[in-house]
Amino acid sequence: MLETVGLDPLEERVYRFLVTAAEADVTDLAGELGLDVAAAEAALRSMEARGLVRQAVPEPAAPAERRFTAVAPDIVLGARLLRQQQSLDWARREVEQLAEEHRGNARRRDADRLVEVLPNRIAMREQLEHLQENAREEVLCFCRGRAIVMHATENDEELDALRRGVVYRVIYERDLLEEPGMQANVAYGVKLGESARALPRLPVRLMVVDREVGLMPLVRHAGTAEPTAALIRGGELLEVLIALFDSYWDRATPLRIAEDGALTEGTHPCPLNSADLYLLSLLVAGVPDKSIASQLGLSQRTVQRRLSHIMELAGAQTRMQLAWHAARERWL
Repeated sequence: MLETVGLDPLEERVYRFLVTAAEADVTDLAGELGLDVAAAEAALRSMEARGLVRQAVPEPAAPAERRFTAVAPDIVLGARLLRQQQSLDWARREVEQLAEEHRGNARRRDADRLVEVLPNRIAMREQLEHLQENAREEVLCFCRGRAIVMHATENDEELDALRRGVVYRVIYERDLLEEPGMQANVAYGVKLGESARALPRLPVRLMVVDREVGLMPLVRHAGTAEPTAALIRGGELLEVLIALFDSYWDRATPLRIAEDGALTEGTHPCPLNSADLYLLSLLVAGVPDKSIASQLGLSQRTVQRRLSHIMELAGAQTRMQLAWHAARERWL
């Protein structure tokens, strides 16, 4: 059992005996373990040289009087385990890096490794569930109406992933939001942390997990025929799909939860008047405070006071946060 920390079976028996007996001489040890004295002496000397045991008293004049005790396990064996764990962690990282390099080279040599065709609904559903169950950081989704494999209200894997901290960014077609139960389902997901937006139309159904693998149906309207899908791993095609998602995300309208718990579409009303909006637009454009004051016929102190008021309304601590908030809420 202790071979992993460098003890052979005989040394393990000796060490365990000394832990139990507190201390013993060579003769006692040999008698208790059924060893000859020479073997017991050799084991003790080897273990003493490696710091596993020590002499219980300063070395006596007569060798037969030497008594040994075990060094505390948490000190001598714990340190060895820690070093082994560090070595294993390093080796694991190296293996992961080599594996990723191997996969990347294999994909470049063989296009079939980049795209796998899923032939039917069962295979597609299994992959949808598997991808979300193994998601680590982020899931991107285009959700269109008239589900062909799994309705959004059946997607329990998303709820589990949200609970363990996976970020979901989902764009819904507005027709889908009109389907029975969908608004309550989306509102529940938003409460758990989903970032949801809506658009009148989406070009495809799509899921991208951790920016490493994507799933996209290959037929828009399958009808009664079995649908097929492409499972896309890495490569330029996946980068194009991520860029497509990001471009639609920027144009989509945020979905929020109203005070009564209902799902609402749109941004919060802008609390700024036209004068403050103009001031904010100059700030976001990078115009210095001095030039803003000159253009508005104000003192720099007044400009700074009005900017502080705008930052307070936005809940921003810095001007960078203010610009980000104004863009997100579409104040400009």
